[in-house]
Amino acid sequence: MITKRIIPCLDVKDGRVVKGVNFQGLSDVSSPVELAKYYSDNGADELVFYDITASFEGRKLFTDILTKVAETIFIPLTVGGGINTVDDFERVLNCGADKVSVNSGAIKDPSLVPRAAEKYGSQCVVLSADIKRVGGEFRVFAKGGREDTGMEAISWVKRCVENGAGEVVVNSIDTDGVKKGFDIEMLRTVQDAVNVPVIASGGAGKTDDFVELFKQLPDLDAGLAASVFHFGEIKINELKKALKENDIPVRL
Repeated sequence: MITKRIIPCLDVKDGRVVKGVNFQGLSDVSSPVELAKYYSDNGADELVFYDITASFEGRKLFTDILTKVAETIFIPLTVGGGINTVDDFERVLNCGADKVSVNSGAIKDPSLVPRAAEKYGSQCVVLSADIKRVGGEFRVFAKGGREDTGMEAISWVKRCVENGAGEVVVNSIDTDGVKKGFDIEMLRTVQDAVNVPVIASGGAGKTDDFVELFKQLPDLDAGLAASVFHFGEIKINELKKALKENDIPVRL
């Protein structure tokens, strides 16, 4: 059985790691370079780096900080934020990223995913979908969860995967930062719709939330979290031991 990946997420704003609740009310956490090194040295399987206001502010991602992060770590790095063109993929990959995460850019230009996949391979293209329940349906949000696109989320995700996205990060806006557990219903719906790795994001508050996630969705590939790791509420090596004790395969 494939081992489950545990992935810390660095939400970066103005060169610092920040964290909020339901994508709102951001507070300063740490230096992304220091935090990235800590995770790389302490059991994280991969790292995600999001420049969370690049799309909203209409600018390019902070490549200087990204380059330092990539030089510091020894685990795969996925990078997103302000990715709007194939040239943006090129720039981020040249800074040391292994995979590139696209969200608002793919909403603005649906041809971005197939063009990037053709040039760099599907394994390099990660669809990051910010999803929230609106009027009884799952809806896709853009610009860091600020803007309701009006698009139904599951069909959108499915279309992006058919067009070449090799992995999907499901960010549940409803559970983000609330620490009451992952959005199992939303994740199951996405997982049933696609045949690529799905990563759960939004809602982790304690070790048992990860155990519950992989028990409820045994085929899910990875769990992603931010504040519970940043503030030491969950230590990754202890989390992995607990998962192993629950017969959930992990890399120790």
